[in-house]
Amino acid sequence: MWMGNSKTALITGGASGLGYELALLFAKDRYNLVLVDIDADKLRETKQEIESAYHVSAQIMAKDLSLVNISDEIVSELGDTQIDALVNNAGFGAFGAFDEVDWKRQSQMLNLHVLTTTHLTKLLLKGMVKRGSGMILNLSSLAAFQPGPLMSLYYATKGYILSFSEAIANELKGTGVTVTALCPGPTKTSFQEVVASDSSENKITFNMASAKDVAAYGYKAMKKGKAVAIPGGLNKILGTLPRFIPRNMATKIVRRIQEKNRA
Repeated sequence: MWMGNSKTALITGGASGLGYELALLFAKDRYNLVLVDIDADKLRETKQEIESAYHVSAQIMAKDLSLVNISDEIVSELGDTQIDALVNNAGFGAFGAFDEVDWKRQSQMLNLHVLTTTHLTKLLLKGMVKRGSGMILNLSSLAAFQPGPLMSLYYATKGYILSFSEAIANELKGTGVTVTALCPGPTKTSFQEVVASDSSENKITFNMASAKDVAAYGYKAMKKGKAVAIPGGLNKILGTLPRFIPRNMATKIVRRIQEKNRA
């Protein structure tokens, strides 16, 4: 560890996109970093950039976060490193009908979004509660607020992350530990490219936010201890629509959007 820095943030998917932008924000606030990502080369580049620019320590772990029990491996490698902030950012999407998308890819998504997010939170939360301080930021999505035909598991797992985060945020009131679910709409990251790669070219351009802006919004909300953070006025409206229209209508609307913008 570099001298003079007392706090450490662990960020999954920290080598690019939202994870990278969040890493920069933590580094600016003098946090040491533990960056976990599947892309070892990008991790090394990010480590060098951050340590040079901000004079903090950036420990890197090249891990496939979709593997079962990978969280045990991560925490074991942390050793005595105290984690003061956890960002469960890593994730991906897959476009297509549920019965047609490859099961291996679907199971990887379930493991990453549900099991790894939950288990890593479980393993690091106890220490935060014992110390009486800590912050957790879980990446959900605007997709969490309604079913999503043609991206059914992505929408469902993001709904899980939102519900899980809100529940434990309530449980942790008064402990000094906060949990925030960040629910962005379409964001310009490699996520969009991955979703489109198994179908045709991604056409989503409407209401597209930058990763830097979304990260800044989520970081600020996390520091304030907000349970749910939805960046963008239009996204806030869209997030409430399912409360005011029949659920089956919301589902039909989502399907039309997916067919138009991805199929």
